[in-house]
Amino acid sequence: MNILDKIVKDKRKEVDLRKSLIPIRQLEQSVLFERDTYSMAQNLRASTSGIIAEHKRRSPSKSVINQSLNVQDVARGYENAGVCGMSVLTDGKYFGGSLDDLLVARASCNLPLLRKEFIIDDYQVLEAKSYGADVILLIAAILTRKEIIQFSKLAKSLDLDVLLEVHNEEELQKSIMPSLDMLGVNNRNLKTFEVSLETSKLLSEQIPNDFVKVSESGISSVEAIKELQPYGYKGFLIGENFMKTDNPGESAKTFINKLNK
Repeated sequence: MNILDKIVKDKRKEVDLRKSLIPIRQLEQSVLFERDTYSMAQNLRASTSGIIAEHKRRSPSKSVINQSLNVQDVARGYENAGVCGMSVLTDGKYFGGSLDDLLVARASCNLPLLRKEFIIDDYQVLEAKSYGADVILLIAAILTRKEIIQFSKLAKSLDLDVLLEVHNEEELQKSIMPSLDMLGVNNRNLKTFEVSLETSKLLSEQIPNDFVKVSESGISSVEAIKELQPYGYKGFLIGENFMKTDNPGESAKTFINKLNK
């Protein structure tokens, strides 16, 4: 059983519990449910740096990254640095995140916010909207084509952008559909946790240009981004690299300045 299978098994239990505590009607009455969303895809298309900066306390591959920072400071720091969007992990058990982190980030900045989560149910898409997200993540490895269609169409009806993540060609082929905005290639092999930018390079040609191409995992240097830009990538998801420092916002600012030189 790989890490994704374990996470999904726990996630099903968690979602069932949440559904029993907070009915959909209550989610739809959230103040944030009616807000106009920001488009991360548009920001990436117009940007020269394309950085999506992440708030992440820990991960299964790296255990603790940074437990001491508060989300408000990180969100403001990232906005000040000029990133294109912010990714907020909301999984508690494996990543130490929560939906409250999303609420705090939403109250602290005007960036497009991605709810980084293992979405397996319509309920989580409605949750994302009611807690202030602008974008949802769908992970091809844990979803059928039918589920990807279902969740992405629901997201679009709520005016949310959709970032779909793939790890290989097979996942990419089953996922290409008009209800997506961004296609993300995760450079991390889920079985070995090894990271290789070759994954992004190999899959780039098979991603139609209608979608914004995003590269995820293992991007820790300006050189890595310059290496991927010729392959059509406009978005780069960076988490650990900024979060392992004392001031992620400053780290992001320095990084973006160096990239744009």
